[in-house]
Amino acid sequence: QSQLSQALNGLSDRAKEAKEFLVQLRNMVQQIQENSVEFEACLVAQCDALIDALNRRKAQLLSRVNKEHEHKLKVVRDQISHCTVKLRQTTGLMEYCLEVIKENDPSGFLQISDALIRRVHLTEDQWGKGTLTPRMTTDFDLNLDNAPLLQSIHQLDFVQMKVSSPVPAPPILQLEECCTHNNSATLSWKQPPLSTVQVEGYILELDDGNGGQFREVYVGKETMCTVDGLHFNSTYSARVKAFNKTGVSPYSKTLVLQTSEGTGMQSTVPTCETQSEEQTLPFPVPLERSQLRRMSPFSSTLNLQPSFPGRSYFELRSSAHQLSLHSSLQSLNSAGCNFETQGTPYSQLGNLTSRSFCVPVAWFSFDPGSAHADIIFSNDNLTVTCNSYDDRVVLGKTGFSKGLHYWELSIDRYDNHPDPAFGVARIDVLKDAMLGKDDKAWAITEGGITKGATVGVLLDLTRRTLTFSINEDQQGPVAFENLEGLFFPAVSLNRNVQVTLHTGLPVPEFYTSRSAMP
Repeated sequence: QSQLSQALNGLSDRAKEAKEFLVQLRNMVQQIQENSVEFEACLVAQCDALIDALNRRKAQLLSRVNKEHEHKLKVVRDQISHCTVKLRQTTGLMEYCLEVIKENDPSGFLQISDALIRRVHLTEDQWGKGTLTPRMTTDFDLNLDNAPLLQSIHQLDFVQMKVSSPVPAPPILQLEECCTHNNSATLSWKQPPLSTVQVEGYILELDDGNGGQFREVYVGKETMCTVDGLHFNSTYSARVKAFNKTGVSPYSKTLVLQTSEGTGMQSTVPTCETQSEEQTLPFPVPLERSQLRRMSPFSSTLNLQPSFPGRSYFELRSSAHQLSLHSSLQSLNSAGCNFETQGTPYSQLGNLTSRSFCVPVAWFSFDPGSAHADIIFSNDNLTVTCNSYDDRVVLGKTGFSKGLHYWELSIDRYDNHPDPAFGVARIDVLKDAMLGKDDKAWAITEGGITKGATVGVLLDLTRRTLTFSINEDQQGPVAFENLEGLFFPAVSLNRNVQVTLHTGLPVPEFYTSRSAMP
């Protein structure tokens, strides 16, 4: 019984392996069918591309033949016209000479005979050599050399692929190197230490912060990427996979991370999740991070190509589940720009009072990268002035496309009645003119302010309005309406003005009270 039991155990193991093998074979049948359809579609597309290329070349060659045809006809028709005129002149001269020969008056004939003889000889000379020879042949001296192409077509065949290497192993997210800053997140990953499979690149995916579908935000060879433009106070899930010529690896563990609440840099706790376990580790946020070179986000319209440690910019528009990837040359040259924040729904505003207006607030500074060269920065880029008597524009580092945002500018110096302007602008606003001189800026110019005054700017992108205040006193009604898109805080000033930026502020009382009204 013991021997039979042991033998049955071994046989049971083999039967289990056989069942698993059958499952694998059945999966292979399905995979073969799918690969066959995909390969046939690829083959048809390649052949169609060759046919399209041949048709385009055919059209080019026919165009050349048509041009040669038109040229030959023009030459022959011109020669026909020329000969017709000359023949008409010759025939007329011959008829005139015949009439003169019939003249019975010898003296009259002798008076014109010499001139007629010279004219007849001259006309005969005009019909000299080459005049009665066609200037153009009827043959087309073109010969299509299609032999090499026909040979290539006959030799067109499949190339036996080399034995492929296995797909890469799932990457490992390096939690100790991941960090968040305001509404940005830096993710780092690596291949398993014992993996020897060649990796050609990685694909980083992020959800929309609301439990929606994952979207690709980076594709490249590097193992670190910074993603900007996330919502404040939101939870995002990130994962990464590797790929090579053979295929794509399984996903890494999912990293769950929390963005800042908008009150400065805060530490959060990421969670690596798997089906069988959940691991929670500290998520450090260093005060300073090494600057990463940036790249535009990957989308289905871009080709896979070598890349570098990048910064992906994307914006959540109209729906929390609709991810719109975008980038621009301007945003690639300025740090931390191009994002939107979340504001409290207006249905909740009636229960809020003055300085308890509970919306996430953004901390930012002026941006040296996009400012005019004459702008002078100090105080960690929070204070600006200018070395020119002309107006120069400087933008904030942070751009807004959603939510409620308020910041203030204190007037540190105000000499000789300058004309500074305060407001918001597009990233491509004119930097060498007063703010508001083009259609890329919305601003007010207050000549009545003095040193020590505080200018408040309130951008409400839910109601699409822009409102200003001086020393917490609202300046008239709403200054601008129907604002839509991406806006950056903006100031224009000259050397007679110095201002300091104050951010991370709650919404002022005058706006809270107005919003709470029915």
